Amino acid sequence: MKFTAQQIADILDGDIEGNPDAEVDKLSKIEEGKEGSLTFLSNPKYTAYIYETEASICIVNKSFEKNQPISTTLIKVEDSYEAFSKLLEVYNQIKLDKKGIETPSSISDSAKLGEEPYIGAFVYIGENVVIGNKVKIYPNVYIGDNVTIGDHVTIFAGSKIYSETQIGNHCTLHSGVIIGADGFGFSPSDNGEYSKIPQIGNVIIEDYVDIGAATTIDRATLGSTIIRKGVKLDNQIQIAHNVEIGEHTAIAAQTGIAGSTKIGKNCLIGGQVGVAGHIKIGDRVKIQAQTGVGRNIKDDEAIQGSPAFGYSDFNKSYVHFRNFPKIISRIDNIEKQLPKNENH
Repeated sequence: MKFTAQQIADILDGDIEGNPDAEVDKLSKIEEGKEGSLTFLSNPKYTAYIYETEASICIVNKSFEKNQPISTTLIKVEDSYEAFSKLLEVYNQIKLDKKGIETPSSISDSAKLGEEPYIGAFVYIGENVVIGNKVKIYPNVYIGDNVTIGDHVTIFAGSKIYSETQIGNHCTLHSGVIIGADGFGFSPSDNGEYSKIPQIGNVIIEDYVDIGAATTIDRATLGSTIIRKGVKLDNQIQIAHNVEIGEHTAIAAQTGIAGSTKIGKNCLIGGQVGVAGHIKIGDRVKIQAQTGVGRNIKDDEAIQGSPAFGYSDFNKSYVHFRNFPKIISRIDNIEKQLPKNENH
């Protein structure tokens, strides 16, 4: 798919300096630009590359003034980084703008599809499923009975959506996501065996939620596991039964959250964090990577460590911990210099 400098300038409301008919069909870093590619200059440290790049088009700030000859066509905008991001979004929308129903696919007669759907090959859609407008479901997706999906949702290849799940509008589920599998509920018996506790709740995902590849969200034992509006989940995250994650919280990869824990709004949780079950984490909490959380956390706390404690306290303690061998050596030297008490 090719774009001319004029087309790009029209999208970005930019000014062209150079050839308006210059064409691009790929993107590149400015230092790696080749003919036919589009790049951008935002960081002043990379300014030298604009005089060397072979990219056909470069997006720059309006404040940029060249001081030597340049071969690339410039598109001048107020903020080149923001403009390039906008262009990526437009390009992605065009690239992913699929429509129609591919074969083979299995769609229940009782399922209801909205306007302009895309249903990829080998998709299974169960009984009484309701799907909104402009939803894109890529190949090999399974959608169980009684699932509801809002408008402008994208579900990438290989995802599994178990029965009774509710998904809002403008959500994205990446490949391998599993929503609504049974929570980890077993009851130990006197003979050491485990009896399964039926998991009869569901999962509710509100609007504007992004879920990374291979992330799993378990259905509730009773009631709902809830992912609130605007939550962003990275790849390979485990969210257990009856967990609730507040609006606009972001969680990095390989984090595990145990059952019935409630996490507040606008929290930032680093990678490989482990959160115990049946606790409450407040709003705007920051949890550093590899932290183990086993207690309730108040609003606006920043924590680190396992078990976790205050972030600043952790950093101060870590300095001493790292120097612990030296500290012990100093203590030993002091003790050697002390007078010996023969009574001890």
